[in-house]
Amino acid sequence: MASFVTEVLASSGKLEKEDLSSKISTLSRKVEETKEEVCNMINKRYNEFLPSMQGAEELMGQVEDVSKDIDILKNCIETEVQQNLHVAVTEYTELKQQLEKNTTIIGVLRRLQEFDTAMEEYHRGLLEKKYTVAATQLEKARGSVDALKAGKGCELQLLQALSAELTIQRENLIYHLGEEWQRLTVWKLPPAKELTSVEAFLKTELHLNSRGQKEEAQQGGALPLLANILQALAVQGQLRNKIKLFGQALLKYVLKPLITYPSLHMDLTDVPGQGTILSFLSVQTAAVHPSPSQVYTKVLTVLKALHAHLLDVSVGEKKVSLILGEMIWEEMSDSIIRECLLHSIPANSSQLGQYSVVIKETEGFEKSLRDMQYLTSDSTDLLKYARNVNCHFASKKCQDVIVAARNLMTSEIHNTVKISPDSKLTLPQLPNPLGDKSKQQQEAGVRKASRAETPVILENEKNLGHRTLCLPVCRISKSAEQLMELALHTLSEAVGSSNQCATQLFYTVRNIFQLFYDVVPTYHKENLLKFPHLAAIHHNNCMFIAHHLLTLGHQFRHHLPKPLSDGTATFVDLVPGFRRLGTECFLAQMRAQKAEMLERLSTARNFANLDIEENYSAASKAVRQVIHQLKRLGTVWQDVLPVNIYCKAMGTLLNTAISEIITKIMMLEDISTEDGDHLHTLCQTIIDEGPLVFIPLPEENKNRKYQEEVPIYVRKWMTFKELSVVLQANLQDLVDRWADGKGPLALEFTTNEVKSLIRALFQNTERRAIALTKIK
Repeated sequence: MASFVTEVLASSGKLEKEDLSSKISTLSRKVEETKEEVCNMINKRYNEFLPSMQGAEELMGQVEDVSKDIDILKNCIETEVQQNLHVAVTEYTELKQQLEKNTTIIGVLRRLQEFDTAMEEYHRGLLEKKYTVAATQLEKARGSVDALKAGKGCELQLLQALSAELTIQRENLIYHLGEEWQRLTVWKLPPAKELTSVEAFLKTELHLNSRGQKEEAQQGGALPLLANILQALAVQGQLRNKIKLFGQALLKYVLKPLITYPSLHMDLTDVPGQGTILSFLSVQTAAVHPSPSQVYTKVLTVLKALHAHLLDVSVGEKKVSLILGEMIWEEMSDSIIRECLLHSIPANSSQLGQYSVVIKETEGFEKSLRDMQYLTSDSTDLLKYARNVNCHFASKKCQDVIVAARNLMTSEIHNTVKISPDSKLTLPQLPNPLGDKSKQQQEAGVRKASRAETPVILENEKNLGHRTLCLPVCRISKSAEQLMELALHTLSEAVGSSNQCATQLFYTVRNIFQLFYDVVPTYHKENLLKFPHLAAIHHNNCMFIAHHLLTLGHQFRHHLPKPLSDGTATFVDLVPGFRRLGTECFLAQMRAQKAEMLERLSTARNFANLDIEENYSAASKAVRQVIHQLKRLGTVWQDVLPVNIYCKAMGTLLNTAISEIITKIMMLEDISTEDGDHLHTLCQTIIDEGPLVFIPLPEENKNRKYQEEVPIYVRKWMTFKELSVVLQANLQDLVDRWADGKGPLALEFTTNEVKSLIRALFQNTERRAIALTKIK
């Protein structure tokens, strides 16, 4: 029996393991005994010096036997035990894999069960119009399919079928929700191409169906249909898209037209059992832009109706009204600012105090929107814009001023007004910057000074005339005068304004003059070069502006806030530029007139050989043309330029003409008697008619004074007259007029010039030689 059991166990490997253990134990015991004996042997041999060769040999035999037993046991372990161990591990791995496969299959079956249950609940909810339940169950089914896709063990064909079914049912749900949404909000819109007038918007209607607010689902205590629809749209991720499209239509067809057109108003009509109809009606009005109160009232009418019939539903932590508000608020508030608040800003600083009403209306408007949860923020761009009215007033004022100034600069220059030393611009009434207390102190100081001793009057004291710093009589453009009046009015608006507003207005006035400096010479460039009349007016305009810029800053400095009142408020730095601008323009015209005059004199054939009829005719024509040119300029500049500028300009041009004639005559080497007569005639023509071009005043009898003062303004005038005399004089007359270098001839010509004239006028005779010796 024991041997049979042993054989059975040996065949199964269990007995082998037990026998192997016992053998190892026995072998270990033998090893220890052998070790002990070997140690004793070595000890006896090397310590006690007891030779025991026989005992050692026996021990060596025992050691070899034990070594053989170890090798056998080692081979047994490597062959049989390790092989059995590998088989056991393989069997365990297979069992584990089988268990995992079974677990995966169970998970797939559970997901499929969840998907089936969710789809059944979805179909039941969709049939009963419990859209929120249907949408939630459809999302659960989607989660089950996503889990199956992420896991293993589910066939690809089955996954494709589930995904297709899920897509179909989602589209089905979205379609039903879209149909319900369309029944809740029904638009009646005009064609887009007609949206260009108020009449087109009168065709717009919005029907809000109250069924969605009141109709309950069949089961008691369930959500109203409206909430069901909106929450289901949110679950499916379609709510924001629906609200966005609705908000865009609301802005384009309802809110923006109400904000833009003051004649449009909203009409609400309640239809029993159906809901509310929002439509437009037109009211006659003369207003170009609606007032803020009208806009707020009209917008709130629409948003309250939407809140009552459509948007007063919570989706998650948000109201649907807040979702709509977040989408339309920025564009709606920009439209209110651009079409309404911008135009409601006062045009004068005196009206700024009345704007507090608009600020309160804006605050009330936003409070109503927060109560209906269209807004959550307490501070918005709309309210900031309304509260920052001072800055916007300054910006609007500055923009209007710049536009008005540019219109004046690009207007016609030739429309002129006459100014005189008594002409004054109307300065606005400014408050006393020193106040009552300072005024009393000043009055006290005056009284004290009056009781003091009379100051000592200095000898030879001279007082300036009351017109010393006044502008001379001249004509300027009406636009230049209006530009200065605009600058004065703008600076008066800055007085009493806030620091920021006053600073902005002051620098706008500076920008006006800098704009004039850049725009006028460029815009009128061609006309200023072509027409002497306009060049003279532009010169006067620049001098007029420069004159007033000297004191403009000083007049307002003490009425402006710091740092302007500390000396920053000045325009004096612009004065040299304006003077240079006017001077350069007029000098350019003078150069053009000089060039034209010299061009005409160039046709006189150098005033040579005038005994030939053609040469004399050409010279005479050139002289007549020069006289005509000067007379025309005199007429054009008459009563326009100041008298002193007029006389200097005409004198310079006349001096250019006679200097050219003198130069040409002095270059002649041979002047016959006939030539001399002709030259004398031409010179006498200029002498007779030249002074007549000096007509600065319209009154003819007053111009004689300036015609008599021609030598003052024409530097070569006396030289020219002396040359005219020389052309008709004989040798003795020339010698007498030279008078040993002290006569009138010597004052105008040099020795060489006189000798040259004598050689040209007289033949080479002994008398000419004697006369030449006297010219020294």
